[in-house]
Amino acid sequence: MIRPISTGLLVLLLANNLAAETGSRLWATGGVTSIEGTAGGGLSPWALLGGYASDEEWGGTLTLSRAETDDYTLAVAGAGITWKNRIELSLARQTLDLDSLVFTLKDGFGLEEDELVQDVFGLKVRLFGDALYSPWGQWSAGLQHKRNHTFTVPEAIGAGDDSGTDVYVGGSKLFFAAVMDRNLLVNASVRGTRANQGGLLGFGGDRNDRYEALLEGSVGLFVTRQWLVGTEYRQKPDNLGFASEDDWWDVFIAWVPDRRLSVTAALVNLGDIATLEDQRGAYLSLQASF
Repeated sequence: MIRPISTGLLVLLLANNLAAETGSRLWATGGVTSIEGTAGGGLSPWALLGGYASDEEWGGTLTLSRAETDDYTLAVAGAGITWKNRIELSLARQTLDLDSLVFTLKDGFGLEEDELVQDVFGLKVRLFGDALYSPWGQWSAGLQHKRNHTFTVPEAIGAGDDSGTDVYVGGSKLFFAAVMDRNLLVNASVRGTRANQGGLLGFGGDRNDRYEALLEGSVGLFVTRQWLVGTEYRQKPDNLGFASEDDWWDVFIAWVPDRRLSVTAALVNLGDIATLEDQRGAYLSLQASF
């Protein structure tokens, strides 16, 4: 009888030690990871910082994501590190499959590339507040410096530059027992950008080459402690005369079975992308926290 109890206690102690390695912030307060590598939803950064590091700790995340629409596939690998719940540094590599676009444009543009690759270097700083306990929530500012590996396709369709930097400021607030006694997470931000399709099609263009201030927002409801459902919306610039650019939105569900793991699935609507219409599909992301 004593041995099973001792074994059980040992398992609990090991579990507590492993959980402590992820930091001491509350459950799911690091969000998930956006397609640009920073903590947030799938499409947009939040004011929350990644991982579970408190004011005296370090923490971080690793993520793999994939989105598939009718004509495109986007794969993302990313990593982030957070210092004392104050500064987040992140890196993401995005790879966009272009088979359908190259087939459509090859006669007019002579394109041979079948994918676009972009690196995104992120910095986010928590300015003030706390998403759980401050009446006005938590506010952060950040930047995302983006670099295309090749520029043939973006240049051919009118993009001005192969690199650029987005800047944003946003707030996140958790409202306790707000909807049917369930917690509600609200996020809103303003992004300054000149990126075409998030930068994958370059920066600026013949129609517009200036920064624009665009809105992004999301709402998530904690159905249980482990399950979050919600939606996101992200405004987009329209810089290229070659093809108009539509806003993005999604409906998502996130599962957080453990402090070290989260899984996010979504139905995404990316609108028309480079003359290929109605790009709708599925998104899946896996995140590990440490």
